[in-house]
Amino acid sequence: MKLLIVEDNSGVRQVIRTLVASVAHEICECADGAGVLTVYKLEQPDFVLMDIQMEGIDGITATRQVKAVDPKARIIMVTDYDQPDLREAAFQAGACAYVSKENLLELVHLLKAFAQNEGTA
Repeated sequence: MKLLIVEDNSGVRQVIRTLVASVAHEICECADGAGVLTVYKLEQPDFVLMDIQMEGIDGITATRQVKAVDPKARIIMVTDYDQPDLREAAFQAGACAYVSKENLLELVHLLKAFAQNEGTA
């Protein structure tokens, strides 16, 4: 499984990278929402792990942009914010899942479940 981590905090990117390393054969990164479309087109990841709150282009807007280019893109929101309105906006933008940074192990379980369902675990 190839993953793209989109997160403006390098320390958080490293934590996510470390946690998902067991389920990914390749991990690429993007530090902001403005660059995600370019990296997505270049890398063609199986999943995008997208932060919501970023400078410039936020994760919800970036999700819409990626989905406009590739409607089959699978984007998991990984965020500090668990408000119902943000969760709804994320799903409206095209996210397939929403995970709190407070429980990043849930992200690993979710990715493993996706891999098992696709027969790639």
